[in-house]
Amino acid sequence: MDKVLTTPPQATPAAVRHGAIILARHGEPALSRKVRLNAAEYREFWANYEILGILPGQTPPRALMAFVERCGALVSSTRLRSIESAQALARDREFHRHEMLIEAPLPPPNLPRWIRLSPSLWGFLARVWWWFFDHHEGQETRTQAEERADRAAAMLIGLAAGGEDVVVLAHGFFNFMIGRSLRKLGWRLVESEGYKYWSMRRFERAPRP
Repeated sequence: MDKVLTTPPQATPAAVRHGAIILARHGEPALSRKVRLNAAEYREFWANYEILGILPGQTPPRALMAFVERCGALVSSTRLRSIESAQALARDREFHRHEMLIEAPLPPPNLPRWIRLSPSLWGFLARVWWWFFDHHEGQETRTQAEERADRAAAMLIGLAAGGEDVVVLAHGFFNFMIGRSLRKLGWRLVESEGYKYWSMRRFERAPRP
């Protein structure tokens, strides 16, 4: 069972190890999922999802706010929902925005128009078709996204190399892909809250002798 993140760890000397990398998902977007859509309508829904920010009035979790207060670097993707989430956490603190961290595409499978599903189910089907069947409709492929995740992981490791923690405000599935890339590079998932809105997953690299 995943451990639940509670409070930030105590600082460790920069000469001993890299800082941790905390992959956090953005807050709840300002777009209702209580609809039924066909494939064409889901494409429009996802296009709107990609440009909208987060639902007003949200309060980020205290644990995530504490991590941001103590981290050495805060970064977000260039999508508005990630930027607004980072702004809610950063207050007056500056942070960098990276297009490299945007979500992987979600083109839905071309099912008959009479099939109407919830956005969540369409998202699941679209991800399965994209991941296993290379359904990308001219957008980023799985291979391309994996290469981008490798580059993103390398960038974050570089930010953590000075010994301070890095907090990333990005997206559920692409954070998962970055996590896979971090594992390939010898990092371990030590704590996780899953993939819900505002959730965090913490990766650490073992200290070098």
